[in-house]
Amino acid sequence: MAKIIVIAGPTAVGKSALSLALARRLDGEIISADSMQIYRGMDIGTAKATPAERAEIVHHLLDIRDPFEEYSCADYASDARRCVNDILSRGKTPIFCGGTGLYLKQALCDASVASPPGDPALRALLEARDPAENYRELSACDPESAAAIHPNNHRRVIRALEIFRLSGIPKSVWDRETPSEQYRSDALLLCLTAPREQLYARIDRRVEEMVEAGLPGEVRALDLDPTTTAGQAIGYKEMLGYIRGEQTLTEAVGMIQMASRRYAKRQLTWFRHQNGFTMLDVSAFANFEDIVNFVADTFEKSKNVL
Repeated sequence: MAKIIVIAGPTAVGKSALSLALARRLDGEIISADSMQIYRGMDIGTAKATPAERAEIVHHLLDIRDPFEEYSCADYASDARRCVNDILSRGKTPIFCGGTGLYLKQALCDASVASPPGDPALRALLEARDPAENYRELSACDPESAAAIHPNNHRRVIRALEIFRLSGIPKSVWDRETPSEQYRSDALLLCLTAPREQLYARIDRRVEEMVEAGLPGEVRALDLDPTTTAGQAIGYKEMLGYIRGEQTLTEAVGMIQMASRRYAKRQLTWFRHQNGFTMLDVSAFANFEDIVNFVADTFEKSKNVL
């Protein structure tokens, strides 16, 4: 019996619009599953719900941290589960919306399956070491994670090392291949897709719209630390280069578009490897209302399945 809807998928595919429409139809509340929308002030570059949308439909887990603060998957899992229980207790429908696959996995899988191992004693030993030594070790045992983590982001470097030392599995492999059979049985799991050419065109257009909406000014006002997680967000780190005079605005926009397309490809690959997700090609529908009707009807029918 389905009680929860998950609208996942790559950036710019239309997750937010669909989630809003479903929330209106199904008396729902939206739980963000975007690792950058948690940060206050990062609004334009993360395509965060507008004040008007948030006034109409309750949104959870937006603006809960400042950009200089860190926030883990475990933090998200705890917060998201609390939101689900609260929403269900009030007779409403929880609707997850976002493309951060690890957030969804942590929140919706059995904790014993979803959570990589941890050990406070080992973590303390790693924290006492020279950070450069930790990064060299990570580069040797898990080069993919090392490439994705800034050398000065010591917390994430240590966490990746901790996972490898305790499990023998690189964090990059763990993220992709840990069992996903334990997703909650009461969740309707959907990943929106679109033909590559259409999706990439939407991404390019969205980036241009973000710049027109004031992304350079938003980045300037935030004054992000490039070594933090927030400072590494797509759209923000590239725009920082423009603000510092290292490239033109046109060059920065092109870099954001390229990084966003690559991220969308990684997102699709990740969700296709998650058991339980149904891939829903939005281009197969005649119009947006047909997509809303299909998902709402599928959810209503699944509510009656024991």
